[in-house]
Amino acid sequence: MSKKTFFYFLLFVLSTFYVQGQIKTSDRKILAPTPPMGWMSWNFFAEKINEKELKEIADAMVSVGMVNAGYNYIFIDDCWQGGRDNKNNIIADPVKFPSGIKALADYMHSKGMKLGIYSDAALLTCAGYTASLHFEKQDAKTFASWGIDYLKYDYCNAPENTDTAKARYKRMADALRKSGRDIMLGVCEWGPRKPWLWGTEAGGQLWRTTYDIRDKWKKKPEEKWGDGILDILDVNAELAEYAGPGKWNDADMLITGLYGKKGPSGDGGGTGCTDTEYQSQFSLWAIMNSPLYASNDLRNMNETTKNILLNKEVIAINQDALGMQAIRVIKNDTLNVFVKALANGDFAIAVLNRSDLPQNVIISFPVIGLTDKYEIRDLWLHKTIGKGKRWKGIVQSHETRMFRLKKAS
Repeated sequence: MSKKTFFYFLLFVLSTFYVQGQIKTSDRKILAPTPPMGWMSWNFFAEKINEKELKEIADAMVSVGMVNAGYNYIFIDDCWQGGRDNKNNIIADPVKFPSGIKALADYMHSKGMKLGIYSDAALLTCAGYTASLHFEKQDAKTFASWGIDYLKYDYCNAPENTDTAKARYKRMADALRKSGRDIMLGVCEWGPRKPWLWGTEAGGQLWRTTYDIRDKWKKKPEEKWGDGILDILDVNAELAEYAGPGKWNDADMLITGLYGKKGPSGDGGGTGCTDTEYQSQFSLWAIMNSPLYASNDLRNMNETTKNILLNKEVIAINQDALGMQAIRVIKNDTLNVFVKALANGDFAIAVLNRSDLPQNVIISFPVIGLTDKYEIRDLWLHKTIGKGKRWKGIVQSHETRMFRLKKAS
């Protein structure tokens, strides 16, 4: 373990006491004590979103067990807007949302779910629709009156400098806090201005750390844009010290089950991933405490996709009350190993094989800072596979093995 890795691992362990104390003593309500979970519209529907299909997605989330597993948000992304009325109140597109957003929010709430919506810190959104610059207070009150629970606030068509971004996000965050409703704020400026350094101060509960994910394992050398799973992993994995209850590093949507679908996730070389790669993303996003937003068609999922998205043992790692993002304690071109402390004293470990060939792997627990003897539970096999001070096994190409370690006698 390098000196830098050891330092961050020590910081990780010590900070658990700080976070526990912070949760107990803070008078400020934590809007996102664990990473949000749900489904986001952009990758599958893009601009073709409408209330009928959103209700169908909500019904599917209930029927397949996703709501029971913790996925309680539906996030409406860009292209829902219909401009402003004669009093400058933002309105929904009457063709896409004939019943209005409040009726949709009421429908979600009746099912034990929450509704998120989208706007932008400029005059126009990324897709050219009405945004919220100069209308922050008015739009926040409108969102509150509709029963909105979350705002994804984008940064297209806005100045590149950090000071402007901080000011615009804070202005919207302040408006949301004064709206009369608890509305979570997702800072979506994609990482260039390092929002992990100022996102909490600006009033956000989470912040995107990279540009949009595409449906692929990694960016090819000749591709100028379009981040894959590994590209985003390598940014988000270095930011563990900035995450905790109410402040999450958002690694963007899950691409599980998209299989190269044409549209936003299929642009920039997004030709699809294998189920092994989708399972890896889910494991890695979970242990890094990223929000878990599915983006596939939940009405038509195969069993493999369901088994990935509904793995409650992996979800439990993401939703652990301690809220500590995993530390990457081993990092090389072949192998990455992540360690995450859990609230009950257990640890979670993820072992990623980045290479194109299967690898025989031995993980000595003392080498990664875990000095006890542990009972080892495989979270994808759903069984305890032994106990000891090491794990030995095969990790397939692009696979992530995930374990929960419980101190053994």
